[in-house]
Amino acid sequence: MFQQPNELDHEKEIFNHDAWRVFRIVSEFVDGFETMTNLGPSVSIFGSARLAPDSIYYNLAVDVARHISSKGFAIITGGGPGIMEAANKGAQEASGSSCGLVIDLPFESASNRFIDPRYHLSFRYFFVRKVMFIRYAQGYVFLPGGFGTLDELFEALTLIQTKKIKAFPIYLMGKDYWVEMLKWIEQTMLSYGCISKEDFNMFLVTDDPEEVANGIERHYQRDRAMKNF
Repeated sequence: MFQQPNELDHEKEIFNHDAWRVFRIVSEFVDGFETMTNLGPSVSIFGSARLAPDSIYYNLAVDVARHISSKGFAIITGGGPGIMEAANKGAQEASGSSCGLVIDLPFESASNRFIDPRYHLSFRYFFVRKVMFIRYAQGYVFLPGGFGTLDELFEALTLIQTKKIKAFPIYLMGKDYWVEMLKWIEQTMLSYGCISKEDFNMFLVTDDPEEVANGIERHYQRDRAMKNF
């Protein structure tokens, strides 16, 4: 079919725009891989950017990050305020490595001050950032958060459920926050047959930072032993 010149120009403009976008995406992957390969064993901690330092969950995030860092794990967060800041702070208090994967969002005007400069990465694309959270983590810890936190939680569960990645420890902290969601998952998703009862084994709920740190360390050491067998 004959196309008017302006239609051809428009399609060419779209192609050029998408082609350059591919280069930007690749550059973000390269920067991420080059930086995070040197990070060592790590744990990703998630939670709301909107929770202030006087929140019980902020202090819980500091505490659990400190415990995990004392086991020799680096802490990875989204690099923003709130729970992310708390986790990075806990890592630094334990003299551990503190990584921030920053993305430009309306409620996160700047990265927090507890990120190690050499592990400060900025991302334009959510999906590239998600790969970094998954690829370099030996465990996930989720504290109360919004849509972004739930997005990361359910993506991790989906990848493990479908065996796209090896299972690793996933902890939900702040029992009161998660109880109604877990009740809905059991009473609705499970009762409709949309998930299996075994899927509940993919995560644990606890408010004990020591239990989280010890559990992640046990899994990591067991996994290393299996690789060296």
